[in-house]
Amino acid sequence: MDGALSALYGSRSDAERSSGRSAGLGASAPSVARWLGDIRTYFPNSVVQVMQRDAIERLGLSALLLEPEMLEAVEADVHLVGTLLSLNKAMPETTRETARAVVRKVVADLEKRLATRTRATLTGALDRSARVSRPRHRDIDWDRTIRANLKNYLPEYRTVVPERLVGYGRASQSVKKDIVLCIDQSGSMAASVVYASVFGAVLASMRSVDTRLVVFDTAVVDLTDQLDDPVDVLFGTRLGGGTDINRALAYCQSRITRPADTVVVLISDLYEGGIRDEMLKRVAAMKASGVQFVALLALSDEGAPAYDREHAAALAALGAPAFACTPDLFPEVMAAAIEKRPLPIPDMATHR
Repeated sequence: MDGALSALYGSRSDAERSSGRSAGLGASAPSVARWLGDIRTYFPNSVVQVMQRDAIERLGLSALLLEPEMLEAVEADVHLVGTLLSLNKAMPETTRETARAVVRKVVADLEKRLATRTRATLTGALDRSARVSRPRHRDIDWDRTIRANLKNYLPEYRTVVPERLVGYGRASQSVKKDIVLCIDQSGSMAASVVYASVFGAVLASMRSVDTRLVVFDTAVVDLTDQLDDPVDVLFGTRLGGGTDINRALAYCQSRITRPADTVVVLISDLYEGGIRDEMLKRVAAMKASGVQFVALLALSDEGAPAYDREHAAALAALGAPAFACTPDLFPEVMAAAIEKRPLPIPDMATHR
């Protein structure tokens, strides 16, 4: 364990300096492969993933990930997928299939973790958003019915006379809501791109919502037709490059046909390379038309991201607070947007 840690984090000793030997990993593929095997033997997966990430960042090992035998040795996680996607253009054909297998494993694990809760949460929200005024007894929303009839309270009987019943509409096969995921694919947003692609695939599998997935840097790419396979979506992205949020939102706005039944989710650190004032005007116009607009600074398990605070404050002034969101919270955020109620912004919200 000490040797594995020293190879990554240790400094060279006097004896090593005099002999020219180093405790580090260097750039040797065999030594790195052995080290990857060692850390998987000695440490739990969560620690292995952190050490792999540090090795890639501190020692510049990205190029070695283009070798199939190296990919087979690593512990796959969201951050590794982000690194592989950033190397996509440089990836040789001999490595591509191995890389897809690694990405597919991570995606499958994420879908297993997130899909059931997401579908259940959003299905409930869609049911509640389709309220009916003459519900059957089992469909009555008693909380809202009582609040709607408080003026009919009879003190002598200590009861409320429910002149107007409020009920849940039952989900049908028809599309209830349109959801647009607009994802910044700049290099800093790698983990968010992975999670958003998985959620996009889950949403696309629900008949009661129509899901569109758009990724952007300075160009805009609509990947909606690939949503049945999130791995294809991920390999259709190109992490890195500039950012033109205004152009991306213009495209999304042009595809909105039912504003009152549309939720637009912008996932971006808000560092805008396009026209800032136009971006803000576009958000204001969408909200004025009835669109529910959600701005997420990140969709990942990481802490508060780096982001453009001025743009975040401007969005908040428009009634669209920007905050970081974990994957576990995302279904609740979407449910609140669908029901047009206040978003469950985390206590440590970074938009403050």
